[in-house]
Amino acid sequence: MENSLFSIELDVRDYECDMQGIVNNAIYQNYFEHARHEYLKSHGFDFHQITKSGVFLVIYRAEIDYCLPLKSGDKFNVTVSLATHSKTRCIFEQSIFIDNQKYTDGKFFITAINSQKRLIKLDSIGLDSLFNK
Repeated sequence: MENSLFSIELDVRDYECDMQGIVNNAIYQNYFEHARHEYLKSHGFDFHQITKSGVFLVIYRAEIDYCLPLKSGDKFNVTVSLATHSKTRCIFEQSIFIDNQKYTDGKFFITAINSQKRLIKLDSIGLDSLFNK
């Protein structure tokens, strides 16, 4: 796990596990989304306020690689970094770790649109300041 990445610690809760005793694959989306919102908040961007202003950050593509299963009671870290893809699109690169062992990798391709569903340049809302250069 890279020290320069944003990281948040979370816990697996019992109800997030399936019959096999491991975290259901759909729950990972929740972990990743919560970490993205906390990442934005740590940089002065409130997801709720962004949405209230008429800017919608939407996922148009998601890729998740499941390496190892999380189980009830596990404490884990979700890392987040943000990279530019174009003037209107960016990529959140995220991983889940326990200690230095990678459990899951995710890439979330995001675009910004307004209420008329037109693309918005990311620099117009200041998100370009977060891109890894």
